[in-house]
Amino acid sequence: MIRWFGWQYPIGYTARTHHRACEYAWLKCCRQEPWPIDRERKMDIQARKLADVLAVTTLANVVPDQAVEFIGNAVDRAWAKQRADVLRHLAPLTETIDRSAAAEIDVTLLDYYLGNLWNGLKCLAGPHRSGSWQWDSAELEAEIICLRRAIRSKGFGQLPDIRRCQILTNLANWHSTTGRFVEAVGAWNAALDIEPRFGMARGNRAAGRWSYAKAVYDHGHAIVMAREAWRDLDPSTLEALEPGAGEYFAGLRRDIERVVPAKAFQTPLDMTTFPLGTTDAEIEYRRWCLKNRLFLNPLNDLGAYEIAAQDILSSPSIVVPIGQGPRFHGFFNQIKQEFCSARWLAYEAMSESEPHFSDKNVQLFNTLDYPSYSLATEKLKLAFRSAYSLLDKIAFLLNAYLGLAIPEKRVSFRGLWYENQEKKKGIRQEFKTFPNWPLRGLYWLGKDLYEDTPEFRAGIDPDAQRLSEVRNHLEHKYFKLHLDFWSGPNVSGPTWLTDDLAVSLRREEFEAMTMRLIALVRAAIIYLSLGIHQEERTRAQKRPPDAIVPPMVLDVWDDEWKQ
Repeated sequence: MIRWFGWQYPIGYTARTHHRACEYAWLKCCRQEPWPIDRERKMDIQARKLADVLAVTTLANVVPDQAVEFIGNAVDRAWAKQRADVLRHLAPLTETIDRSAAAEIDVTLLDYYLGNLWNGLKCLAGPHRSGSWQWDSAELEAEIICLRRAIRSKGFGQLPDIRRCQILTNLANWHSTTGRFVEAVGAWNAALDIEPRFGMARGNRAAGRWSYAKAVYDHGHAIVMAREAWRDLDPSTLEALEPGAGEYFAGLRRDIERVVPAKAFQTPLDMTTFPLGTTDAEIEYRRWCLKNRLFLNPLNDLGAYEIAAQDILSSPSIVVPIGQGPRFHGFFNQIKQEFCSARWLAYEAMSESEPHFSDKNVQLFNTLDYPSYSLATEKLKLAFRSAYSLLDKIAFLLNAYLGLAIPEKRVSFRGLWYENQEKKKGIRQEFKTFPNWPLRGLYWLGKDLYEDTPEFRAGIDPDAQRLSEVRNHLEHKYFKLHLDFWSGPNVSGPTWLTDDLAVSLRREEFEAMTMRLIALVRAAIIYLSLGIHQEERTRAQKRPPDAIVPPMVLDVWDDEWKQ
């Protein structure tokens, strides 16, 4: 059994990947020449000291690529000197750069540097420096906006591999800091897919895995996750680290060794020779779930290992008043079943290549825009609708579990966290510094959603409004899918071929959107389970030592009884 020392997450130090420190370490490690985009640049503005930086009041008359390079160097120097005042000065200065005149790659770099700038202000300034449990801040929100803008930009693909790894690693670190550790894994993995030797991604992923291990309620899973974190922290695999990161990662590895039994590192662990089913169809489905990290099982976030091919995550033990039954477990059961069914519908929809017999003799007209009509298409729509609806159901469960007393008709996933469910009134008092990492992740996941009320119309995630629009048309209006041959709604041709009543998408695009939504909901369910587990630990610490809590054991509902 693992006995954790306290309940501390590494939300303070997250070894960032900054402009110069990590770049020089990487070039030295790989014996590479400087990148062409940096080799010939000479600054028109001589800002060798931070005092010189503070003297600059505009970059409007500076060539954009030089202005961007100036910002990158200045942010790194301010970070190194712990100068939040310089970072504050640089923030409005970046707005004087003419983005429209800059090359695509420079616009991307500017957003990367801005992400580092806002991260610096978050970590260095104010009463809620990095490491506190302050749930929200303008700096956190500005940082994620900049990082996402960089990744979505046209210039991102033009960057050298190492720079793309830096941006993805910083995105993952942001997710981990805010409690969205499941989504952080995906960003760290994306960086390592680009360059497996990139030590900053591997080391930070290990830190995230270690925190994840401390959050799960299953001790066996915790040991496996801690072991994989320890392996990631092997110094021989952490190349080209930024200054100070090596010492931090070495200390983290020692922390794991002090807590986890030594035999966990010495005994070979088989995670691949587990049965995936009794038929080819079942095996194929489970491999698809593993590959896409869709099992409700924390071990699936370690990789597509067969050991994770079961939806083992459940509601943890919950202490309730005498006379109250296992209603929270029943609610969690329902959420879990609906998720797994939505996941299967999506898989079926994307796997079927022939019309179903129920599609035969269903007379439909050819509207000349390559419409996608079939049972498989409707299954895909049902999967999307079912997955999206689970977010509000999670909010409904939390409203009851946390005793928030929000009227039933006003409960929503986006509004749950705010006083009177109004964003302008701020976060509810009980959440402002609530020491619950997974629930903090749910809060930030909620900020990514779009809600059609005046104060929630802006979502941090640029795709949020599109997801909401699609859901609204699916539920109440006219949503139309098209085959790949469809030329799109805004093409030259007869206007009468444009179906202006519908929201139209190519089926392939909607499939990607549905997969993204299902992955998002999976993360939310994991945050819900582990957030309840942490709250139960907190409540247990507050009970009197002589409090009596009689157990009620719940048996498992056997697969053979399901009908």
